[in-house]
Amino acid sequence: MNTINRRLVLGGLGALGAAGVLAGCGSGSAGKPGAGPATGDGGAKGYDGPPVELDFWNGFTGGDGPFMRKIVDQFNSENQNIKIKMTVMQWADYYTKLPTAVSSGRGPAVAIMHVDSLATNAARNVIEPLDDVAKALDLKQDDFSEVVWKAGEYEGKRYGIPLDVHPLGFFYNKTLMTTAGLDPAKPPTNADEYAAALDAFKSKGIQGHWATPFTFTGVLTVQALLWQYGGDLFNDDASKATWHEEAGVKALGWFTDLVKNGHSPKNVAQDADNIAVMNGKNAFVWNGIWNINTFKEKKGLEWGVAPLPNIGGTKAAWAGSHQFCLPKLKTPDQNKSTAARVFLNYVSQKSLEWAKGGQVPARKQVRESAEFKALPEQAALATQIDDLHFPPAVPGIGDALNELNKAVNEAVLLKAEPAKALSDAAARADKILEANRKKYGA
Repeated sequence: MNTINRRLVLGGLGALGAAGVLAGCGSGSAGKPGAGPATGDGGAKGYDGPPVELDFWNGFTGGDGPFMRKIVDQFNSENQNIKIKMTVMQWADYYTKLPTAVSSGRGPAVAIMHVDSLATNAARNVIEPLDDVAKALDLKQDDFSEVVWKAGEYEGKRYGIPLDVHPLGFFYNKTLMTTAGLDPAKPPTNADEYAAALDAFKSKGIQGHWATPFTFTGVLTVQALLWQYGGDLFNDDASKATWHEEAGVKALGWFTDLVKNGHSPKNVAQDADNIAVMNGKNAFVWNGIWNINTFKEKKGLEWGVAPLPNIGGTKAAWAGSHQFCLPKLKTPDQNKSTAARVFLNYVSQKSLEWAKGGQVPARKQVRESAEFKALPEQAALATQIDDLHFPPAVPGIGDALNELNKAVNEAVLLKAEPAKALSDAAARADKILEANRKKYGA
C-alpha cells in the first residue's frame, strides 16, 4: 500500500467523509439510537453452541493487515465452532457499504470503526450498544485511559470497545540534525528549542519542517497545535465551531509561518513532507504512529521518533482510534451474537501483537507490559496517552471538520490569512452543525 493512501485511510480523519454518505443511504432510523440491548454474557464464558461463521469487516489494507490476519487465524485454530471470515476493503468503500449491508441484512457480525464515525452509525442504528460486553468482561475506564474509553460512548451508551490509539508523533532525520550541528539524540521539545533547530537547519540551506496543506499531515498538525495553545475545535456541546478563536489563529499562524519564513517550500504536495524526510531533504515531520513501519522500510535512513514538541504550552496531540463495534443483525441470532462477543474479547486481549503493526494498544495492562516497552518507537508515542484528543461524539461531525480542512489548505497555500480562513470556515461549519442536528434528530 503506498504511503499516500495509507495516510488517507488510517486515523480517525480517514472516515470524515462518511457522515454524508451515511445520511443519504437510508439505513436505519434517523432518530435517537434505538438498538435493543444485547443478550448473552458479553462473551465472557465463551461459546459452546452450534458451528457459526462470522463476517468481520475492516479497512486494514496496509502493513497492519497481516497482523490482524494472524490474530484471526489463531482464533480460528483455537475455536472449532466459530469461523471468522475477514473481509478487508478501503476505508472509504467500507463506510459506504456498511450501512447499506446492515440495512439489507447482509452486514458483518463484527466490524472495526474509527471513533469519529461511531456516533453517526449509532444514531442511524447501524451498530448496537456494547454495554453488556463491557460489564461482562469487567472493562472500566481505568483499564484504558479516560480519553479513549469515553470516545466509545454516545448518548450514555457504549458503542465501541477500544482496540488501539494511533497518535501523531514527531519524526526526525538524525543525519540532517547532525549536519546542522544539533544533537540527534535530543530532538526539540518546546517552542524555543524548535525555533532554534529550524534556524540551524536554515543556516545550512535545509528547510526543516515542510508544511503540507492537506489533512495528512497539515490539518492534523494544526489540530494538535490548537489544543496545545489551549483551544478546542468546538464548544462544549459541539453546536458551534471554535477553531477561529485565539488558539486556532495562533496554531494555524505558527504552521503557515513555516512557509512564510522559508522553513518550508510553498505548495507541498500530498505526503511530500514525509518522503522528503526519508530522502534527506526535510528534517522534521509530524505524522501518525503508522509511519514507524514506513521509516523502518527505508534502508540507510537514520531517524528517530518522539512525542510531539510542546509548542503552545499544553501537552496535546491528535489521535485516532480503532474500536470494535457490532453491526445490528436484521434477523436476531443469539448464537452469532454470543460468538461475535467471544471473538471481540479475544482480539482485544491480543493487542500486543496488533501493536507491532504500528499502533498503541488501548488496554493499559498491555501498554505497561515489558513486551510492549520492547517496541521502543511505539512505546515512545504511547507516553502521550493522557494528552490525546478526539473529535466530539456527535453524528456527522466530519461534515463540519471538512470546513477546517479547507481553511488550513487556503492558509498554507497563502491564499488567505489564518484568521480570515478560520473564521469563514467556522461560519460554514456552524450551519452544517445546525443542519445535522435536524438530520439526526439531536
